[in-house]
Amino acid sequence: MRTFRIFIAMMFGISALHAQTGYYSETKTFYEDGYTYQCDVENGVLATLYNKDVKYYGKVKIDKRTGEEYEFHFENPPHIEDETWSKPKAFEIVNQAFSPEQKAQLQGDELLIGLYIDSQTGKIADVVFDFPAVAGMNEFHTIPVSVYRQIEVELKKNVWFTPTEEGKNLSYIYQCWMQDPNITLRSNPRTPLGPPLKPGNDSLFDDNIRREDETVVNPRKAADHTAADSTDVGKNK
Repeated sequence: MRTFRIFIAMMFGISALHAQTGYYSETKTFYEDGYTYQCDVENGVLATLYNKDVKYYGKVKIDKRTGEEYEFHFENPPHIEDETWSKPKAFEIVNQAFSPEQKAQLQGDELLIGLYIDSQTGKIADVVFDFPAVAGMNEFHTIPVSVYRQIEVELKKNVWFTPTEEGKNLSYIYQCWMQDPNITLRSNPRTPLGPPLKPGNDSLFDDNIRREDETVVNPRKAADHTAADSTDVGKNK
């Protein structure tokens, strides 16, 4: 996981030479009303923000069949069942947490959101955020802790998964994605949040996103198509 975070820091392309004051410029603990958040800053570049009351974050993922550390390979069987609703719901939760003013400030910026999931129940146990600790190409360091807390609470409450038999063999399941709060999904794509990011990918949702202010091409035709589809509900095709 440490190597993965270093890769993310490099991908953000942030230089400490651009450092400006923000909420997360150094390692510190935030004591808030009813919860405590921890910010760990690595090499003065990458901020990792999370609720201190974590269950799996920071622990080695174990393969219960061997009792040894699980080795991830992209060809491995999926850890969660395929479905259509969790992706758009997760996107919606993140988008709604930011105010219009904050969204304007974050245009084009992406936040890395990691989920640590109970391998037996499919419930989200931990939510971890990664973003540049200093100014330069990303402004998530200017967003107060309360916004991240809102995302954490809503994800835990409204998003869950169904572990596969392969996933149940792990001590926990990890999923992540990167999101600009100014984008939303084009459709309800299958596969919830996918495996950890592949080097070179900007987002696990690249094929299914659009900007919230993107103009719909030929809206009348789109509306007619939607109406036609609705008349086919319940018919055998």
